[in-house]
This record gives sequence, structure tokens and C-alpha cells, in this order.
Amino acid sequence: MSKRNAGGKFLPPKSDVAFKELMRNDKVRRYFISDVLGIPLDEIREVRLENTFLGRRSKREKEGILDVKVLLNNDCRINIELQLREVPAWDKRSLFYLSKMYAEEAHTGEDYSPLKRCIVICVLGFKWDSSPNYHKIFYLKDQEGQLYSDQFEVHVIELDKELVGDQLDDWIRLFRVESMMELKLIQSLNPGVMEAVKEVMAMNLGKRLKALYEEHMRIKKDRIYLRNAAIQEGREIGEELGKKIGKEIGRQEGRLEGRQEGRLEGRLEGRQEGRLEGETIGDLHRRRQDILDLLEDLGEVPEDIRRHILAEGNTDILRKWLKTAARAESFASFRDVMK
Repeated sequence: MSKRNAGGKFLPPKSDVAFKELMRNDKVRRYFISDVLGIPLDEIREVRLENTFLGRRSKREKEGILDVKVLLNNDCRINIELQLREVPAWDKRSLFYLSKMYAEEAHTGEDYSPLKRCIVICVLGFKWDSSPNYHKIFYLKDQEGQLYSDQFEVHVIELDKELVGDQLDDWIRLFRVESMMELKLIQSLNPGVMEAVKEVMAMNLGKRLKALYEEHMRIKKDRIYLRNAAIQEGREIGEELGKKIGKEIGRQEGRLEGRQEGRLEGRLEGRQEGRLEGETIGDLHRRRQDILDLLEDLGEVPEDIRRHILAEGNTDILRKWLKTAARAESFASFRDVMK
């Protein structure tokens, strides 16, 4: 099934574009990660999306761009990869991304305590081995099964194998869907799966209905934003009042507290600015990669087109090219729009 949704074609949930959009939904992410890793929902405090671009420390070092990268509870990083077509040395590629993700926080002169546990979840659309189990988990163990370290963990999920009756079956059924009719037949007691069904249906709406749906979601997100902004404003007012009371109790103590808070706020602001900058760079890389993924359906992407896409830094232009790539019937028609 093509990844494109041109001419009314159905955009399946296992396509690269749809899969990445599904994982941007917080509820879908929480339930999917809970079911794959076997973690109770009430133990999942946060599943924050991170920049999928893995930086390199030298020009000779290989660059890495992940499909979906998640920070779980601030102490574990998860790379969720979708691979529908069989590729050479796929296992080495997944280990490369795993090790690069693990080492990206290691800095010269620091100890190893900041390094976070890393997990890779690989969703495969091809037969990987002869085992009948569609979900396999790999750890670092010795020949007697003794765990060496829990820092690395690999999950392999094969979509084409028989279901076994566990909590992942409904996710497999969803990712196998190839038409709107099949999608409407999906019924599950899993709220995450049903949320994903709604998202895929929205992706396949006509232009008018899709615009109405997106407007509804925008209003919903605006309400959440305003509510969070009001909560934050209340916290800031409370903090300011607390500072004034503290200064009245003791000026010297207040000065000391102010210095400490100033240092902490400066640190937090610096981290936030760095995170926002990283997210912006990661968003550009994701948009460029999505365009190239769509164009690969037409064959080998010409070098001039690839070069222009990778060099473009305007998100509005990249968004326009993404829509064009989804409808393009040839590289020539896409090149005309680029010009």
C-alpha cells in the first residue's frame, strides 16, 4: 500500500506519515508504550516527544534520524521505529540507533550516571525470523540468563505473524488495516487503540470535513493551553508573593534565596532555549525526511531534488512540498512546484 493519500487513496495506519502522526497523540503513545513494555498506565507519568535528530560529533560520524523518540518518566528514552520493507543489516541499523541514542548525553569530563536507559521498539512489516511469536524482547544477558544490565532493551513486533491473544493483538489488527471499511470494523476495549482509530479516520477525511475536524482539535488544544497558562500565572503570582514575605522575614536570607533562585531560573531558561532550538532543528529534519519518504514511492529521488529539500529551512515551504509530494505523479511535476 502506498504511503501517499493522493486522489482519495486510503492512508493506512502503518504508513510512515500516519504512524508518526499517531505517535504524536499523547493518549495513543501512552497506551501503546504501556502495552508493549507491560508498564501499568498509572506508572507512566510522562511520555514526552523529543527531537528525533541524533547529532554527530564530527563530519565523519554517521548521522541518525529516528522515527519517533520518546522520553518516558524522565529516566528512559524510547525509539519507536517502523520498517515495512526488508533492508540489509536491519539488526545492525537498530543497534546503531540504540547505542547512539544512549551515548548522546555523555559529555567529556562527566561521569556515566546521567546516561538514561534506552529501549528500541521495532515494528516490522516483513518476516524477520522463523519464530511463531510476533513480539520478542531482547536483553543483555549471559549464557545462563543472568542479566548484565537493564540499560539496553529491544522489542521486535512483526505485523504478519499470527495473533496470540495478548494485549498487543488489537494494535496488530489496527496496523494491518488497508481500507476505510476495515478501519470501521475495528472494535477494542483498549482506549488507546480506539483513539488511534479516530486519528486515522481524521487523516482520511475529505478536505472540508478534515478542516472542520482540525478546527475542532485546535479549539480543544487552545482551551488546554489557556487553562495551563492560568495555572502557570497563579504559580508565578504565588511565587512572587512568597519572595516578598521571605524578604520581610529576613533581608539577608531573602538575598541568598534570590541568588539561588536566579541561578536556578537561569539554568532552566538556558535548558529550555536549547531544547526549543533542538526541537526546531528536529522538526525541520522530520519534515524533510517525510518529503523524501513520499517521493521514494516514485523511485530513486534525483540528486538535485534531494539537495534542494535538505537545504530548505522554511517550514512553510516544506509543508507545501510535503502536500505536493503526497500528490506527485512524477519527479518532473514535483520539480515544477519546487521551481
